[in-house]
Amino acid sequence: MNEKHIWSKRPESMLDWFCVVGACIAFYLLLNNLGYFLGRIGIFINILSPFAGGIVIAYILDPMVKFFYVKLFKEKKGTRGFAILLAYAVAILLLVLLGWLVVPQIVNSIGMLFTNFPSYIQGVQEMLLYIQSEYGIDLQQATKMLDDSEAMVKEIYAMATNAMPQIVASIGSVASNFVAIFTSIAASIYMLADKNHLLHQLRTLAHAFLPEKVASNTLRICHYANVNFTGFFVGKIIDSAIIGVITFVAMTILRLDFAVLISVFIGITNIIPVFGPFIGAIPSVFILLLIDPLQAVIFCVLILIIQQLDGNFIGPKILGSSIGISALWILFSIVVGGDLFGIVGMVVGVPVFATLYGLAQEFVHYALDKRGIDSDGNPVEHEAQDTENVFE
Repeated sequence: MNEKHIWSKRPESMLDWFCVVGACIAFYLLLNNLGYFLGRIGIFINILSPFAGGIVIAYILDPMVKFFYVKLFKEKKGTRGFAILLAYAVAILLLVLLGWLVVPQIVNSIGMLFTNFPSYIQGVQEMLLYIQSEYGIDLQQATKMLDDSEAMVKEIYAMATNAMPQIVASIGSVASNFVAIFTSIAASIYMLADKNHLLHQLRTLAHAFLPEKVASNTLRICHYANVNFTGFFVGKIIDSAIIGVITFVAMTILRLDFAVLISVFIGITNIIPVFGPFIGAIPSVFILLLIDPLQAVIFCVLILIIQQLDGNFIGPKILGSSIGISALWILFSIVVGGDLFGIVGMVVGVPVFATLYGLAQEFVHYALDKRGIDSDGNPVEHEAQDTENVFE
């Protein structure tokens, strides 16, 4: 058979030309009304957003479900439902404990901070005036800045008070979307319960509509990306929780103020690689500096010790080789991801880059193998080709 592909066939009849002209007009209308079509797509995506939320919930809980199903129930038939139920029970229990133990103390700490802020500012100003009078250092500019900051905080407090009705209304709107929340939870349960069947359907679609080699590579890349994301996020969440607990215990032993507020903040920001500890430590030091400069100094020493412990022992022990890229590329992925997508980009940038890095390694090895040379450019036999990591 010597048929030409439809895209390589030249128009010959009037019908062919009519189809070409019609396709050009349709493409022009699409570009001319791109905003309308994107708006329609946005509405469609908004309708499907509860299912997207279900995918996120299922992806987060899947490692826990897998652990209970394999380790606790030994993969016995009919026990996957119990593993899903137990995973949800653990997740709900953790959220309830967080809300019961941590949230009230955080709210009280923030309220105390705002209430006593003028006295904190006054104490710092008195200390600056003492240093200026004793040692002759001109600190008038710093004192003036503190005056301005006090006025700014009072204005922020007034704005927050005035915005309280809008905040309550926003909470009410979230509560009114209970159907969407329930849909997300229900969808996540169905996805976890029917995970193997859904994955089989996706694999079937890939094999049905893609060339066999493309389908195999696509599925392999998806599996590789899933391993990177799961290993990174599960390990990072456990690592951050441990760091938060260690910070709280150490601050409590050292009798530092706002231990709950600062330790929760440190634990959350620690999820961001490299920059997370600094993002959490800088405002924490500022808060303690207003209360007592000595506490700020003690906290700086404490956080340096904790981060050294995390970077050299806790982090490598938990994360292991789940990232698989050097510190330079981790820094690169965080900077690029943060510049493109903000905080979310800083968090997901590392596993995304690790996936792209692994694919780039495969492509480089394929190119070297095709040319019959090793990573140093020396000719080698195909069977004895060196498979060392060319990026190391």
